[in-house]
Amino acid sequence: MPATPLTSAELAQALTHLPGWAVEDGKLTAAFKADRSALPALYAAVAAAEDVANHHAEVQILYGTIGFALNTHDAGGAITALDTAMAARLTTLASEHGARPAEG
Repeated sequence: MPATPLTSAELAQALTHLPGWAVEDGKLTAAFKADRSALPALYAAVAAAEDVANHHAEVQILYGTIGFALNTHDAGGAITALDTAMAARLTTLASEHGARPAEG
């Protein structure tokens, strides 16, 4: 059974609990800054968490920044509770690895 897209109200509520996350081009996005030497371990933790959840983000690493974009392919590319749950997990992992939300 495919995941159900979040309503605008549900997404707005979820974003209140996801500092640094926003909706951009129909995806839930965020970027975190960290010391470049911390990014490989952070990415390894992210990959492991994605595999456990069977839900994967688009990841971009550039200099001291790691960026994420989430949506659910099984929901036609919409944002679902799977994405907000993964965003919360990624935020926790970033914090555990010394990364902080990047400024706009």
